[in-house]
Amino acid sequence: MEQDIEDLDGLVRKRIRALRVAQGWSLEELASRAHLSQSSLSRIENGPRRLALDQLVVLARALDTTLDQLVVTASDDVVTSPVVDHAHGMLRWPVRADPGMTVVRQQLTAPPPDNPAKLRAHPGREWLVVLSGTALLLLGHRRYRVETNQCAELPTMLPHALGAETGPCEVLGIFDRDARRAHPTPESDGGDQVRR
Repeated sequence: MEQDIEDLDGLVRKRIRALRVAQGWSLEELASRAHLSQSSLSRIENGPRRLALDQLVVLARALDTTLDQLVVTASDDVVTSPVVDHAHGMLRWPVRADPGMTVVRQQLTAPPPDNPAKLRAHPGREWLVVLSGTALLLLGHRRYRVETNQCAELPTMLPHALGAETGPCEVLGIFDRDARRAHPTPESDGGDQVRR
């Protein structure tokens, strides 16, 4: 237990320094932003000073992150295997950074619906990346071609639908918790494909 606390303590110290360096900030600049003395910040980063919760909260805010992200323990699960849905030609991965996020890999073969009544709007945020082929994104009254290696972030409160332009296309969709609820997955609704 004591070793686990020391390991976490060292990890948090390294994260603080790495985030500061990534921002291009000196010790003096981060100390000023966090309302700490430069010597206190140096002792926090280098170990002689005990980490205090109130200082970690202030440092997380100054580094534009959250306390949770600052103190999350390292995981050995770096590689994640997808959940395979052969019946619908879909792969789904959980995104560990946010338990509300879901990633779905899907092959689209049909064009988006012609009927505007079939377009759906819902709360949430979604993104898609076209892995191969060309997708057609209907967004309100506009049509967008999204080609291989292009991505789109959808304003989901506008009615929208997604399909293939001419031949099969493969997309990677990323859904936050609200968008995921609007697009049922096979395990959540008894077998329906993720729909747009």
